[in-house]
Amino acid sequence: MTVSREFLAAMPKAELHVHHVGSASPRIVAELAARHPESPVPTDPALLAEYFKFTDFAKFIEVYLTVVDLIKTPEDVRLLTYEVAREMAAQNLRYAELTCTPYTSVQRGIAAEAYCEAIEDARVAAEKEFGITLRWIFDIAGEAGLPAAEETLRIATKIRPEGLVGFGLGGPEVGVPRPQFQPHFEAAVAAGLHSVPHAGETTGPETIWDAVRVLKAERIGHGTSTMQDPALVDYLGEHGIPLEVSPTSNIATRAVASYDVHPLRAMVDAGLVVTINSDDPPMFGTDLTNEYAVAARLLDLDETGVAELAKTAVRVSFAEDSVKDELLAEIDAYVS
Repeated sequence: MTVSREFLAAMPKAELHVHHVGSASPRIVAELAARHPESPVPTDPALLAEYFKFTDFAKFIEVYLTVVDLIKTPEDVRLLTYEVAREMAAQNLRYAELTCTPYTSVQRGIAAEAYCEAIEDARVAAEKEFGITLRWIFDIAGEAGLPAAEETLRIATKIRPEGLVGFGLGGPEVGVPRPQFQPHFEAAVAAGLHSVPHAGETTGPETIWDAVRVLKAERIGHGTSTMQDPALVDYLGEHGIPLEVSPTSNIATRAVASYDVHPLRAMVDAGLVVTINSDDPPMFGTDLTNEYAVAARLLDLDETGVAELAKTAVRVSFAEDSVKDELLAEIDAYVS
């Protein structure tokens, strides 16, 4: 059973797990690198494909941070955000929750207020000009520890841009225990934000248990190791906690050895709620359309099945009900 790329590309879509800096295409990265010639990042888009090749998750983080270093001014933040939205809209993404890491920009000299103003200006312009609704998830840079958590919480609760809906935790999992961030997640949730940490991508189920028990996760970023623990599978199923699955990302970072052994099919067969996402798409040579093609193949879905998968992402998003209703109607109209 096959679903054409043309069908998938034109299908209205929502994405819940996609990173702000990690969505910078070679075109955008080259433009930023040209602004900052002291950077080791190539300015030739053709050379960036080679630059973005990874041997493991640690190498990916290293490369990712060199791209983060290109974001030096509020104007860079605005350019990145607006151009990412343009490219999302070209895939007929109608709604996206973009994971942003304001701490890394603040550490590089951008005032938190200016950072928030830049992403908000781009969000408003993108909705008007491209018809895409953007919302923000501010995540803690896990490798930077408690100082990053304190500052991210401050920005999220004291400045709090209008589009902010969630509070997350990204970066390396190994050596970054989740329980240390419990007070920060409790404060964020008390302020009305949703808890959406990464967990179980490069570690075992115990990290996912920490995410749901300690950080009160409403969705799990990745959750790749879920199927290793039947009790965890039962818990996630019973509580309807969705997994944000990014198949190509998992292969690129070596979190999973190959598509043949990817746990997506087992997750669905176990009755878990899954959404399909691209994570850091240009860095992994993918986009959301391609991720739906991968999912259709792994799950043996027809057009109706793919549309149901797309509607799941809308339903478990943190969008306003009016936005959800409109997008669900668009998907239904598209496949009818």
